[in-house]
Amino acid sequence: MSVLTSPPRPRPRRANGPGAEPGPRRRGLWRALALRAGAIVALVAIWQAVAMAGIWPPVFVPEPVAVWDQFLRTTVEGVSGYTLQEHLLTSLRRILLGCLYGVTGGIALGLLIGMVPTLRALLGPLVTFVRTLPPLAYLSLLVIWFGIDEEPKIWLLLLAALPPVAVATADAVRGVHEDYLNAARSLGARRHELPLRVVLPSALPEIITGVRVAVGVAYTTVVAAETVNGVPGIGGMVRDAQRYNQTDVVVLGIIVIGLSGLLIDFLLQTLDRRLVPWRGRT
Repeated sequence: MSVLTSPPRPRPRRANGPGAEPGPRRRGLWRALALRAGAIVALVAIWQAVAMAGIWPPVFVPEPVAVWDQFLRTTVEGVSGYTLQEHLLTSLRRILLGCLYGVTGGIALGLLIGMVPTLRALLGPLVTFVRTLPPLAYLSLLVIWFGIDEEPKIWLLLLAALPPVAVATADAVRGVHEDYLNAARSLGARRHELPLRVVLPSALPEIITGVRVAVGVAYTTVVAAETVNGVPGIGGMVRDAQRYNQTDVVVLGIIVIGLSGLLIDFLLQTLDRRLVPWRGRT
C-alpha cells in the first residue's frame, strides 16, 4: 500500500544572505551610483572636449590630464612648501575646531533663545545680523584683533557656523509640542531637566539639519579665512597658485574642496540616520 505524499514545498529565498534576490532598495542604490558615475564621466568628457577645442588657452581651461598630473606631483613634491595632504589636513583641522566651537555655542544659544522670550528679544536680532554678514566683512577686523596666525581663522569659521545652528535650534525648540513638556512634568521631571531630557531630543532632527548647513557655510568660508597667512591650507594653496597663473593647481584645489565637502556631508547624513532613526517615519 503506497502512501500519498505531497511534493516538498520550495523554500522561500531569504531577503538577505546567499541566494537572496536583490531588493528594490539595493537596486535603487546601484542605480543611483551608476547615475552619479555617469554624470561624472560626462562632465569630464565635456571638460576634455572644451580643452581640446582650444576655445580658451590652457592657462584658462587646463586639460583633465594636466590636473591629474598636478595631483600626483603635489602629493609627492608638494606646492607652496607643503604636500596636498598637509594642505587638506590643516584646512580640515581649522574647520573641525571652528565648527566644534560654533555648533556647541549655537546649540546653547538656540536653546536659550527658544525657551526664554526675553533673551529671544535681546539676542535674536544680533544672531540674524551676524548671519547675514558675508565672512569677508569682518575678516579684516578679526585680523586686527587677533593677528594673522590661527586665531582669526578659527574665529571666522566659528562666526560662520554659529548663526545657522542657533537659528535652527531656536526654531526647533519653539516648535516642541507643549504636551511633551506637560507629560514630562506629570512624570516628575523638574524644570531644569526639561531642556536636556525633553526639548533637546525633540528638536534634534532640525538641529542636525542646522549643523549640516553650518558645516557647509564654514567650508565655503575656509578659503576666505586662509587668504591671510593661510599656508598650509587649501585656501592658501589656491591663493598662491592664482598669483602665478597655475590654473591646474587652482582647479585641483577646487576639486579637493568639493570632494572632501561631499565626504563630510555624507558622514553628517550617516550621523543623522544614527541619531534620528525616526525621521520621516512619524
